[in-house]
Amino acid sequence: MKYELVIIGGGPAGLSAANAAWEAGCRSICIVERDRELGGILNQCIHNGFGLHYFKEELTGPEYAGRFIDMVGQTGVDVRLDAMVLDITPDKHVHIVSSEGGYEDLEAKAVILAMGCRERTRGAIAIPGTRPAGVFTAGAAQRYLNIEGYMVGRRVVILGSGDIGLIMARRMTLEGAKVLVVAELLPYSGGLKRNIVQCLNDFDIPLKLSHTVVNIEGKERVSGVTIAEVGPDRKPIPGTEIHYDCDTLLLSCGLIPENELSRGMGVEISPVTNGPVVDESLQTSIPGVFAAGNVLHVHDLVDYVSEEAAAAGRAAVRYLAQGETGERHEIPITFEGGIRYTVPASIDPKLVQDDLVLRFRVGGVMKKRVVKLYLGDEAVVSRKRPVMAPGEMEELKLTKDMLAAHPGLSRIHITVEEA
Repeated sequence: MKYELVIIGGGPAGLSAANAAWEAGCRSICIVERDRELGGILNQCIHNGFGLHYFKEELTGPEYAGRFIDMVGQTGVDVRLDAMVLDITPDKHVHIVSSEGGYEDLEAKAVILAMGCRERTRGAIAIPGTRPAGVFTAGAAQRYLNIEGYMVGRRVVILGSGDIGLIMARRMTLEGAKVLVVAELLPYSGGLKRNIVQCLNDFDIPLKLSHTVVNIEGKERVSGVTIAEVGPDRKPIPGTEIHYDCDTLLLSCGLIPENELSRGMGVEISPVTNGPVVDESLQTSIPGVFAAGNVLHVHDLVDYVSEEAAAAGRAAVRYLAQGETGERHEIPITFEGGIRYTVPASIDPKLVQDDLVLRFRVGGVMKKRVVKLYLGDEAVVSRKRPVMAPGEMEELKLTKDMLAAHPGLSRIHITVEEA
């Protein structure tokens, strides 16, 4: 089968990219999704808080996904469900296998990577102790509870204060479980401030920062978990252990962008984000291959995923119309003051079509700061930030007018300075 555009992943990023590409005039699009329905992780996120930016109203995860599924349903986009991508070649042959169509080779002129991310497992963080039942990633527990209808435990310890862990602390409490503690290795939470307030403080669930699990006990099922305080080197401090009798341990220890397919096709991957390195069009190091959403870098709000993926969809259609651009004048975005990365990583000012959103995260909690965006030696944006934290993504808008006012540009730089 031949398509102009193949999108890998039918979650919020893939749906938004497909819808935007169709609206931009592309009429040969295929979404490949490994699950049995579209919507991705949103289908199990039955709490509200979605859509405030994008739809200007508060929705649950399934409601938010449903809106995009309806939009795509009104187009002629082909959808392959229950289909696993085996391999993508650098010349954009997408090899898939599905129960309905068997093995297929989808030949694409452009590809959008929208595979999302996966959770860190117990094996990835190497917690000592026995290996009983009752240890779940927070996302797996969320699926069991919200979709399958299984109660995963009654006395719960949660390791990690990422957003899924915080939301599951509230969800388990509402289902009648007792959440004993949320332990966080770092000296700050990895989740949104609103989730700490609504999911922990409102239910009197203690959050212990700079703590980690040092032992899991139990033969058939978890019977107890021991946590301990950690020092600046993140190693447990002897004598600070606290034991909890519990039957369940949930792990919310970070998300990893799902980039095995990207690596396999030769896309350059950032060592900081674990996602592809992209330019102003969200194009990867392979021309005609774009990336958006959590496969690119982990977002805190799905609204931003949708915005980013829509931009990738429009960029893919421009690529299909124009082909590869010849001579590129890439300007890497440099940064200092505690910023860990930026998306995009570089910009060619001549190729910027719309106003550009630069997204970044900082490496630690900072207070009373000013973020400045420099074009050459001129600060074109200056924003006061009372508090910045790693759990909340920052963004700056770079307009076409700003770039037009700086011809011959050779430096784009972001700083975080004391206010």
